[in-house]
Amino acid sequence: MTETVAEILNAYRTGAAAPADIVKRSFARVRAHNDPAIFISLRDEEEVAAEAKSLAETGDKTLPLYGIPVTVKDNIDVAGLPTTAACPAYLYRARRDSTAVARLRAAGALILGKTNLDQFATGLVGVRTPYGIGRNLFDAKLIPGGSSTGSALSVGAGIAPLSLGTDTAGSGRVPAAFSNIVGLKPSLGLVSTAGVVPACRTLDCVSIFALTVDDAVTALNAIAGPDAADPFSRPRGLRAVGAVPDGVRLGVPLPGQRLFFGDKVSAAAYDAAVAQFAALGAKIIEVDIEPFYAAARLLYEGPWVAERYLTVKDMIASSPESILPVTRQIILAGAHGTAADAFAAFYQLEGLRRVRDHVFRAIDALVVPTAPTIYTIEQVQADPIGLNSRLGTYTNFVNLLDLCGLAVPASFRPDGIPFGVTLLASGGEDATLAAIGRQFHHATGLPLGALNTAQPPLADISAAAATGEIAIAVVGAHLSGMPLNGELRAAGGRLLTSAKTAPHYRLFALPGTTPPKPGLLRVKNGAGKAIEIEVWSLPEKAFGCFVAAVPPPMSIGTLELADGQGVKGFLVEAEAVEGARDISSFGGWRKFVGS
Repeated sequence: MTETVAEILNAYRTGAAAPADIVKRSFARVRAHNDPAIFISLRDEEEVAAEAKSLAETGDKTLPLYGIPVTVKDNIDVAGLPTTAACPAYLYRARRDSTAVARLRAAGALILGKTNLDQFATGLVGVRTPYGIGRNLFDAKLIPGGSSTGSALSVGAGIAPLSLGTDTAGSGRVPAAFSNIVGLKPSLGLVSTAGVVPACRTLDCVSIFALTVDDAVTALNAIAGPDAADPFSRPRGLRAVGAVPDGVRLGVPLPGQRLFFGDKVSAAAYDAAVAQFAALGAKIIEVDIEPFYAAARLLYEGPWVAERYLTVKDMIASSPESILPVTRQIILAGAHGTAADAFAAFYQLEGLRRVRDHVFRAIDALVVPTAPTIYTIEQVQADPIGLNSRLGTYTNFVNLLDLCGLAVPASFRPDGIPFGVTLLASGGEDATLAAIGRQFHHATGLPLGALNTAQPPLADISAAAATGEIAIAVVGAHLSGMPLNGELRAAGGRLLTSAKTAPHYRLFALPGTTPPKPGLLRVKNGAGKAIEIEVWSLPEKAFGCFVAAVPPPMSIGTLELADGQGVKGFLVEAEAVEGARDISSFGGWRKFVGS
């Protein structure tokens, strides 16, 4: 079967399938799945098939999303289709594509239609819509999750291998967990929100649903980038995905802060996921996330609800009955705050962001449950606000704290319901999460979505620098998890591989350096040892600046690796090691520090 983006592209390029074949299959699956609540508007099959035929005749098969069917959440504009945000009275017909959709089309994607959502993207449950409740793929009694409900369901059901959603407080992650798929919430400003109906403009993200992390990253590469039409767009850049660092440091909440609201099955599933990460070589570090929960409380108790109110205040004033009662109740709370209240919340949030920085100096990523539990439709309808709030336990703080997030499937509970975890990191670390998440998801051996189809083999990460990059070997404070590694990442570096030098070097602990640093010195006459290093790549433009900032007695020379190849890397002047402690017997700086 060809389910993933990578598999479909391979089928196209080998002649095993054509775009029209995959479009035909997508619409056949819409009919077979028979859930009219997935889509708010579905394009005519013949129209999409004609686009697919035209693409096959004149299109460029090297396009990253050539002939890939994509669905789009119905708060994101698609030219010629209505945008409703799940509110019929709000409907307008979009005259142009949102920036994200325009970039998808430029990459070769084919748009199938607009998907259902919690009205005005206000909810994590998937039941706050007049267009019907989408059917959970694993148990029809359960909620499907929201607010990007139809987007997640369309991917999990195999209708499309990709979908765009939005994520302000978890809408791109919670429904991914409930559909056993990947939900990628990029760093704020990395993807333009021009042409998106705002929920909270300062926090909104366009998110991506996919069957695999690699597919999600392919889509992210296609749609990311600055946009003059979006004042909240940021030139953050997007590194290529590299290897997972040895001993990657993953934070987990302190035991007393792990909230599951009585769901012991989900609690056990989370513990098992953490154990899986440890088995893959991660170092697990317990961290205090109470400040993150404090930030989460600001989202609905602070001034950010006023942003939701701004979007629909005219409609609430003129025809309040056109908005669902629960949605109206939540949004109206944003009409009553004062400027003083807002600034008090802004001040509090800035303090919490400093705590965030402190936490992420000790870890590379945080691992949390995507959702602490799951509820039936009946339960949520009986307590629509309270239970929805619980579902946001691990998601509401993310955008307020400017974190990026990647939700990945972790397991199936004994009752057959999928359970997922989310990796979180500082804004700009999207590639770090992808490296960790793709390895973890593949190691679970879980099937794709609800398709009962095995994951494809994990694609190799190139251990060579790409065009426009220069490889550099690091030996000490720039290693993954070490104090200066952030300098490499900030310069756009990505980890290519962990390796060893040829046995021609000695490693010394240099006295009086801050932070502590080693010096690698090449020696003669068989007196050397093989020393553990990491090879990173840097963009050519960044390489010169990085090297120019290297302070004496360090220098950049050519290191010989164990396989005989040469690579630029850190060396030390011979005079600097006089009287320094020789730590070569440890085999590397990381082992010395660990001792």
